Amino acid sequence: MSQNQINKYVWLVETLYRAKKITLKEINRKWLNTDLSEGLEIPRRTFHSWKNAVEEMFGLVILCDKSDGDRYYIENREVLEDDGLQRWLLNTMSASNTLLENKSLSGRILLENIPSGQDFLATVMEAMKKSKILEITYKGYWREHESTFRVAPYCVKLFRQRWYLVGNSVNEDKIRIYALDRVMEANLTDAAFKYPKQFDPESYFKHCFGIIHDENCPLETVKLKVRADQANYLRSLPLHHSQKELERTNEYSLFTVELRPTFDFIQELLWNGEALEVLEPLWLRDEVAQKIQWMGDNYKTR
Repeated sequence: MSQNQINKYVWLVETLYRAKKITLKEINRKWLNTDLSEGLEIPRRTFHSWKNAVEEMFGLVILCDKSDGDRYYIENREVLEDDGLQRWLLNTMSASNTLLENKSLSGRILLENIPSGQDFLATVMEAMKKSKILEITYKGYWREHESTFRVAPYCVKLFRQRWYLVGNSVNEDKIRIYALDRVMEANLTDAAFKYPKQFDPESYFKHCFGIIHDENCPLETVKLKVRADQANYLRSLPLHHSQKELERTNEYSLFTVELRPTFDFIQELLWNGEALEVLEPLWLRDEVAQKIQWMGDNYKTR
């Protein structure tokens, strides 16, 4: 299946989802405004072919309400609203479609550089599907030399534009997390592994901010005081799925998150600068204050 054809299916899903209910005539009106159309309408037969392909690819059921003027709609919208992977795939493909439709603006569209971790993503996925152990050559950020070892791949996680592999280190018999952009080589072996039923990726990261899983760090209810203007950012993009807003005033808001305050979470708190204050727990407030003091001391030395 060509990428161009997939782009058409994604466009149809996005159009139906936004419209909620829409006739084929209205769909074609929107379709003719895109570069994908090449000035040609979607014939009814082609539309039904796309409709079937969308159901197979995304698990979305598209029905026609004849009692409402033959308007089409997605019956199981919850698939896109509740399924994180499906939603992410559609959003990513939709963004790709938008960029393809506006190639003439390439000099005015600025993108971020993404590390090359995706080079080995396909190999990792294949190993996961076949339940095969991977042999990887890896060079950590704090290591002088690379090392080669075997890993049973359990899951992958995307965080801050980097892909990470979560798997059982065969030599250590311990779950480890590896940044794919630090992988120098990755190959499937003939050795098989059994995916443990007790391992659930979502539960594994439930109390994590990002990619650091440290059970030695206590689970805490972290209380934050956030300046009113910065609070808008936290509402639109919560720090964690457990985030709750306790109080809202014209000057500030109070939020809580329930997680393990590991290094990456503390870095995120510091990123918010003077707009955010840690109120509880006290040990975390003291640690953040200490880091701020050290940062200030660095600027006093010159």
